[in-house]
Amino acid sequence: MAGGSSGRKMDQTPSWAVATVCTVIIIISLLLEKGLHRIGKWFSDKHKRAMVEALGKIKDVDDSRVHLLVADVCGDYADKICVPLSAGNTMLPCPSGKRSQAKKEAEGSCGISRSAWSPRGGCWLGQGKVAFMSAYAIHQLHIFIFFLAIFHLLYTAATMALGRAKIRRWKEWERETSSLDYEFSNDPSRFRFAHETSFVRQHTSFWDRIPFLLYIVSFFRQFFWSVRKADYLTMRHGFISVNPLGPGTRFDFQKYIKRSLEDDFVVIVSISPILWASAVIFLLINVHGWHTLFWISLVPPVIILVVGTKLQAIITWMALEIKERHVVVQGIPVVQLSDHHFWFGKPGLVLFLIHFTLFQNGFHLIYFLWIWYTFGLNSCFHESFGLVIARVAIGVSVQILCSYVTLPIYALVSQMGSRMKRTVFDEQAAKAITNWQKLARKRRGGGKSSTHSPFRTPTESRSGA
Repeated sequence: MAGGSSGRKMDQTPSWAVATVCTVIIIISLLLEKGLHRIGKWFSDKHKRAMVEALGKIKDVDDSRVHLLVADVCGDYADKICVPLSAGNTMLPCPSGKRSQAKKEAEGSCGISRSAWSPRGGCWLGQGKVAFMSAYAIHQLHIFIFFLAIFHLLYTAATMALGRAKIRRWKEWERETSSLDYEFSNDPSRFRFAHETSFVRQHTSFWDRIPFLLYIVSFFRQFFWSVRKADYLTMRHGFISVNPLGPGTRFDFQKYIKRSLEDDFVVIVSISPILWASAVIFLLINVHGWHTLFWISLVPPVIILVVGTKLQAIITWMALEIKERHVVVQGIPVVQLSDHHFWFGKPGLVLFLIHFTLFQNGFHLIYFLWIWYTFGLNSCFHESFGLVIARVAIGVSVQILCSYVTLPIYALVSQMGSRMKRTVFDEQAAKAITNWQKLARKRRGGGKSSTHSPFRTPTESRSGA
């Protein structure tokens, strides 16, 4: 790179400059996406089928290409904007030794004197001016965007694979519901004391009756007994009994949970403006001496452990409610389905927290891989190699815990809400109901769907947060 200002790397670029450029890239990309969506809706309303298909081809272009294109445009301007050297040397991710070296390189690389003119950035180095963000730093940002696109796909695929693997283990319990032994042991005409049923007995010990101890037990229960057979069978029975499926129906609850997980996965794969904002904040406060990489890496495990504890506590509350309502139960105890068990009565808030955790955790792991590839393990970003090992170990653990434990528990417990999801029906039936709802809205004048709809969709889960 000729000229000092054009040669500053990302490790010598202020975090506020990186965060600003990323914010501009994200805003422009989101506006383009929103604009394409509105154009597509207009074509659809006008019945321009060919234009809708053509627009669909444009949308098929990977988001990373859009980000890279926008980054190129932003890079051309960022490299030409001059800022004072004092501002350019604040909030750097590298220690002071690296900062001094960067200043020397900016002032004297390629034999350029302090009073020389930077041929690319157009900044008077002799007057203490540097580029807002150098062309080389923009190039490294391109690499980071590429890493983010590729590894986000791999990360989300691993999340789905682990979640499906956990739910697949419940298939044997579902098969058991069709056996004669199951029908005999859970005969609806058979009366039992509520506290003698497996579900109530497992969740109404002395520790579960005291609120403080209940949360402690729930915290550890997510690691060892995340979903037990009695939990699955009881919630399955409660769901089938309360929803309009018929008590004696041969409903495959395990397949329904799997479809529900796939429905929630649509939300998890997407990246909302709130998540992009959290990523920009992370880049902004990534300053040397603040140990940001380590402290921010603790946020995902804290959130996911709190969510897992909450979900386990909900299962316990349902068992306690059965014991309080009934001394004797007939057949399998029926759990009470209600949204009031969840924070603010919104199951979608739990899904948002899981989504936020997976995004933040994946972002930190991808950021580590990008630093390793671009600067090496011994770069200035890694102030302590021990903290690096701890961050990676925490990230991998959170990925496994969230994907294999917390997300499947949510897919099961969220069925205990006040409204069932549209995945209770197969794909064709769900499409037919959706089309019927759209037609009904048009007949009423095109208003939005009623808030009292019996179905909950991924969009509602997202907005419910």
